Amino acid sequence: MKKPKITTSNIIFLIVILLLVIPQTRQPIQVFFHKGLAKISPSTITNSDQEKLTDYNWNLVDQNGKPFNLEKAKEKVIFINFWATWCPPCIAEMPSIEALYKDYNDKVVFLLVSDEKPEKIKAFNTKNNYSFNFYNPVSPPPSSFETRSIPRTFVVDKSGNIVIDKGGAANWNSKTVRETLDRLLSE
Repeated sequence: MKKPKITTSNIIFLIVILLLVIPQTRQPIQVFFHKGLAKISPSTITNSDQEKLTDYNWNLVDQNGKPFNLEKAKEKVIFINFWATWCPPCIAEMPSIEALYKDYNDKVVFLLVSDEKPEKIKAFNTKNNYSFNFYNPVSPPPSSFETRSIPRTFVVDKSGNIVIDKGGAANWNSKTVRETLDRLLSE
């Protein structure tokens, strides 16, 4: 029987596997890999395939306990992101959402929605120093926003048409997204 050959690539492979098994190092490694995947810009949905939001009755509460109903966002451009603090692809795309938010927060309604406890979300926000508010759902979302996995992001135009529906991490600060928001805001 041949003696296994130890190569640099085998050693690196074993180190990566070991790091993925250790809980403290698993998430940072996953976030790193998802940041690479999050370089991809989401695409818009063609007009004929767009779903129209008809039910705006969705109650949320922000990280400060202030209630918000989606009705307040009717006839505005809306950016809705479903996420969690434990989700590596969610964490990977947050910096691009932050950059987009800094330029569009006065024109677009940003709703970053998580089912996690407010204390956990506040700790996450404090650690990362994000500018946007986070929301917890108080009632189920409209059927148009049903999600089975996170992150899941929707961009809704002023007429209620869902123009972007993206599952997985994406680059939300891309030229494509900015051009889409500019077009939607000018309509």
